[in-house]
Amino acid sequence: MNTRTALWLPLVALALLGATDDTAFEARVQRVAAELRCLVCQNQSLADSHAPLALDLKHQVREQLRAGRGEDEVVAYMTERYGDFVRYRPPLKASTFLLWGGPALMALAGLLLLLRGLAGRERSTAPELSGPDSARARSLLDGG
Repeated sequence: MNTRTALWLPLVALALLGATDDTAFEARVQRVAAELRCLVCQNQSLADSHAPLALDLKHQVREQLRAGRGEDEVVAYMTERYGDFVRYRPPLKASTFLLWGGPALMALAGLLLLLRGLAGRERSTAPELSGPDSARARSLLDGG
């Protein structure tokens, strides 16, 4: 092994170890960001969103993890700051009941309105024909 290889080999190994650490750290950032909702997007997590606010929040997540806070601590901080809505899966409690039960209540209300509307409609029946019209219809139906 020549001296160039001997000098470069430790540097390459060090770079690979650093890249592995960065990859693991970024995986943690993505895992936490996937648990948090983008506050300006419709139904997207921070991990999926490219909105400026989402990028700022992801940066906050990254900085807090880099400062040594745990994943649960970061989620708790974001929840304390922005409320339960920021969590992609908010806890079931009295203040979040509408988040969990709202869609089912809306579907039930829609079904009840549909059933009420259908029940209130008159049953349509064929109108009664007068004597001459009835005779004419019978002759047309009989081929005549």
